[in-house]
Amino acid sequence: MDIQRLVLSIALVLVLLLLWQAWQQDYGTPPQRAERQEPTAVSTAPAATSEPAADVPPAPTAATTQGSPAVGATAQPAGRVVHVRTDVLDVQIDPRGGVVRQADLPEYPVSTELPQDPFRLLYETPAILYIAQSGLLGAKGAPDHNAQLTPEAWDYTLPAGDDELQVRLRWQGADGVAVVKTFTFHRGAYLVDVDYDLDNGSPRPWSVRMYAQLQRTEAQKSRQTQFIYTYTGGAISTPEERYDKITFSEMADKPLKRDAKGGWVAMVQHYFISAWIPSQAATNHYYTRVVDGPHYIIGLMTPTIRLEAGSHGHLGSRLFMGPKLQDRLAKIAPALDLTADYGPLWFIAQPLFQGLKLIHHLVGNWGWAIIILTILIKLAFYKLSATSYRSMAKMRRVQPRMAALKERYGGDRQKMNQALMELYKKEKINPLGGCLPVVVQIPVFISLYWVLLETVQLRQAPFMFWINDLSIKDPYFVLPILMGITMLVQTKLNPTPMDPMQAKVMMLMPLFFTVFFAFFPSGLVLYWIVNNLLSISQQWYITHKIVDSPEAPA
Repeated sequence: MDIQRLVLSIALVLVLLLLWQAWQQDYGTPPQRAERQEPTAVSTAPAATSEPAADVPPAPTAATTQGSPAVGATAQPAGRVVHVRTDVLDVQIDPRGGVVRQADLPEYPVSTELPQDPFRLLYETPAILYIAQSGLLGAKGAPDHNAQLTPEAWDYTLPAGDDELQVRLRWQGADGVAVVKTFTFHRGAYLVDVDYDLDNGSPRPWSVRMYAQLQRTEAQKSRQTQFIYTYTGGAISTPEERYDKITFSEMADKPLKRDAKGGWVAMVQHYFISAWIPSQAATNHYYTRVVDGPHYIIGLMTPTIRLEAGSHGHLGSRLFMGPKLQDRLAKIAPALDLTADYGPLWFIAQPLFQGLKLIHHLVGNWGWAIIILTILIKLAFYKLSATSYRSMAKMRRVQPRMAALKERYGGDRQKMNQALMELYKKEKINPLGGCLPVVVQIPVFISLYWVLLETVQLRQAPFMFWINDLSIKDPYFVLPILMGITMLVQTKLNPTPMDPMQAKVMMLMPLFFTVFFAFFPSGLVLYWIVNNLLSISQQWYITHKIVDSPEAPA
């Protein structure tokens, strides 16, 4: 078997895999910077109760509820919102329904060039919608996310020294039913408690349940991420399925209807997520819907509670809006940290991430952490790599004799292959010896690729000199060019394929990879360069030891 043909096939398969991922149309990352516009004007008219809005889940049919549209709510100026600021969140809440229509993350700037502009996770523009909604469902009159609520104040800021900030919005029914919707923000936290305090002042029982959902349009890829694959879409977690991605096309084809104890729902994108986390002790109903736009909805409903006349009750859930910081997510809900999606090889990727994080803790620079981790991985595979390079060196040593066999047997491939096998046997060469060790290492390299791509800590992480953001491409393309040079050196060290066409393709591979990797995050290219340099050093030593000293032991 021609070892170069096998190696070339593996390389081409990996390139095709990366190309396929890069051009996925069903996934993408929402633009990192949304135009700063005033929130869309909201109507102050009470929500109608005869027919629910298209994006409101159907009310429980068995509930015996009483109520009516909200009355007594003071008419609010159109478009006015409740503005809430903490140390890590800047949120705008619509008094109509208490909908979170905008959420900025001050600790995560849009880019290194715009450090004062926070990343906008939730937002609403004429073209793009991404909001968090919640409300109550009953047979009649329960305040859903279209009901008009009355805020206690319009501007809130977490005071210095306080660890908690509460934002209350009130709703009053016509027959004595009252609801207070409370958002509780915490210092240093992206997790917000959303609670409904219920007061059934009517003379009848009232059955009600809470729903919480995320609604968004399908976003387009930004220029920074158009050449890499990252998942954007829905996700759900249940005890039976810890992390189940639900794409926008799946939402359109088959709406989700699932009951499960605990769990959560989320909208996932590169580096950031929003998620609703209900009580983990209750059995909740999970659903997806698609409404005109198209707007994609993923949500949950809590169990129904029954309030007797004159009694009080409580319903609640938690809303996360922030980065994929795995340590924090793991403490919030089971499997929520899996939204930092390392793919099917997560069991390899997770130890690599933990190692990278530990090294960063010691050296304080993510670029150097990548370099050190790459060296450690290379050391772990040193013997396997040595076996591969030793086999290639032996092939290189007998190349003149292989060329002579080709000239002797001409077009008789059967006889030439037989002669090659005899040559391999005589020289104790395993034609697969140069490939199998590489195949064994491929899962580790792919896992590290996903770690470097999905780890939010690398976003806008500086390295040195002109590289001030390891998550985006090298602005001057220096790293991709260096990577191409290292690949060219590696090609020169490898045995030259006997097939002239194959040899030309091998020589063009470094150029192809250079162009392809020019648009990849610089952290990934840095890893590839270091790996190539270590491989070149090891391969050069073994090759010259065997080729220059034919009597040296194998």
